[in-house]
Amino acid sequence: MPMRRWRFIDAGARTGAFHMAQDENLARSLEPSPRAPGPGAAGIEPLQVLRLYRWQPWAISLGYNQSEGAIDAERCRADGIDVVRRPTGGRAILHAEELTYCVAMYAERKSVMAVYNDISRSLVRGLALMGVEVSLQRSQPDFPAAYREASSIPCFTSSARYEIEHRGRKLVGSAQRRFSGGARDVVLQHGSILCGTAHRRLADYLRLEDSRALGRIRGELSAKTTDLAEILGREVDMGELKACIRRGFELEWDIEFTEGSDT
Repeated sequence: MPMRRWRFIDAGARTGAFHMAQDENLARSLEPSPRAPGPGAAGIEPLQVLRLYRWQPWAISLGYNQSEGAIDAERCRADGIDVVRRPTGGRAILHAEELTYCVAMYAERKSVMAVYNDISRSLVRGLALMGVEVSLQRSQPDFPAAYREASSIPCFTSSARYEIEHRGRKLVGSAQRRFSGGARDVVLQHGSILCGTAHRRLADYLRLEDSRALGRIRGELSAKTTDLAEILGREVDMGELKACIRRGFELEWDIEFTEGSDT
């Protein structure tokens, strides 16, 4: 069988608002046009996409349905931290010392969890190329019950099924959304590959009157997460990490990438 062709975008460091809009635009570009369902007028199907990027300035992103009331917006402004809303679900993340990935693809009749598993296996393969051995979380928390607790505000205080861990501590947090594409639903999934400890500072920007709950969040972000710098014992080379993640998708999915851009 011929290799599948995808588009690869190294988007660099941009604002959170730009990245979230661009991720959604990439997913929607795969949806069939109402006037021309299916491939374009020339019979050419849009390419599925792997996009890698960083955040400048740092930003807190909220899940699509998450309340903004939990975030101290005034303190964020004072410290130059943006606050944006993701087009996907999940909980709050402080995007700081990380590499973010975005995948816009066709679901091909696969379930939400099956796509999570497929993408995670590609990330695992890429991280292995850096010498980082990780595992996939196999259980699924009771999220409706967990979300009633204040300590659930941050994404990184719990792991969902097929999220990536190192020795039981969360390394990659992801979120997904489906866009109806007729016979071919479109998936947008993006996630944070932690490279340093700055994500733990999210607790500094939460608006909680219960100091004990805030203390639990600080403790859980420290105890339940890890990062590539800690695992490797050295500063993360972003060029190396991007190359390894790209190669992981190429190997796992038999992809041939064509270079793309956000313009």
